[in-house]
Amino acid sequence: MDTQYVAQQARQAAIRMAALDAETKNNALAEIVAALEAEKAAIIAANQDDLAQAETEGLAAPLLKRLRFDESKIMEACAGLLSLMQLPDPVGVTLSATELDQELELYKVSRPIGVIGVIFESRPDALVQISSLCLKSGNAVMLKGGSEAARTNRLLAETITAATSRSGLPDGWLGLLETRAAVTDMLALDQHIDLIIPRGSNAFVRHIMENTQIPVLGHADGICHVYIDRDAEPNMALRVAVDSKCQYVAVCNAAETLLVHAECAERILPDLKKSLEAQGVEIRGCDATRKIIDVLPADEQDWATEYLDLIVSVKVVSDLAAAVDHINHYGSGHTDVIVSADRKRAVRFMDCVDSADVFWNASSRFADGYRFGLGAEVGISTNKIHARGPVGMEGLLIYQWRLMGTGHVVADYSGDNAKVFTHRKLKKIFGH
Repeated sequence: MDTQYVAQQARQAAIRMAALDAETKNNALAEIVAALEAEKAAIIAANQDDLAQAETEGLAAPLLKRLRFDESKIMEACAGLLSLMQLPDPVGVTLSATELDQELELYKVSRPIGVIGVIFESRPDALVQISSLCLKSGNAVMLKGGSEAARTNRLLAETITAATSRSGLPDGWLGLLETRAAVTDMLALDQHIDLIIPRGSNAFVRHIMENTQIPVLGHADGICHVYIDRDAEPNMALRVAVDSKCQYVAVCNAAETLLVHAECAERILPDLKKSLEAQGVEIRGCDATRKIIDVLPADEQDWATEYLDLIVSVKVVSDLAAAVDHINHYGSGHTDVIVSADRKRAVRFMDCVDSADVFWNASSRFADGYRFGLGAEVGISTNKIHARGPVGMEGLLIYQWRLMGTGHVVADYSGDNAKVFTHRKLKKIFGH
């Protein structure tokens, strides 16, 4: 289907999506849940075909794992939808209210962004998450998934579209793009698309940013770190480090580098090696690490690599400041962790590490929209704009200024006898 036509349809649908009430949107989400359950066998079969072709074409194991969309993944997606239904409607919320003068009131009200274009990797569950978040936040969405998941994505988009049509959502609110050329086409449609969210490598995100006038919410590499501080409780350090690396390796919030304070390295590293190798992890270490445990050597490239696999790099650092410097130099601004018994040192770490998510004594794998209680996420933003970290509904909203008067004119507030603004904060909700 022509990309410009899909964008035009989405632009028209976005006008109606913005005005939908909470009940209509929640009913649509419930219809999607029912439809996914009803079409479960067909979706799994389509996914099996995608997996078979991807294996034949030699797709890397981590990407194959992302591509899989089996019964448990479908049930997980449905649970996310049900959770999203429980969240309050984010549209039309009064963010602030100010009296400018008697019977002249200014309201700041949350509104959808409009048409969101999302380019995402070979994860069919991402299609469900992204489309449902856009629905709940009153946005239209154009989706371009990886070609590896073409059959699964097509069936999911058809299932969701049919379900939401039964609930009264406008035609064209969800558009699926399937060709490589569609990405280039999207970048030129600044009259129709309000925001692009690319999910992929740094190089890919940079390419998108350099070739469009549309605002871009970038989510690039996930080079995440776990720093084990000098006074970290050993068992806690092992649990957090292993979970951060091994709980699910093929995702952007999995740890890729472990930093260990020099004062605890001899205590921690032998048990850390044993725990990681029990999970099948290949360890690459700096010279100081290799003097303590027998592992492969790490080079400069390892510190800047997102493995997405059972590989981890380990570096011994002299102090907390050295850990911070390493993270800020090599990290991607995604998620970084400190394991420490000292709250002040943990807060110092959080203050100095320039990342979207910074955790104390908790696995990096918690960096997720569903776990944060956002319902789901369209991605992780490492930008420093209106949305950062897991981007849920709030990241898909902007606001509108609404001024309510009774014939007020600016001329009355100018000149020698100008009226004076009160600028008094109100505890009121727009429309009440």
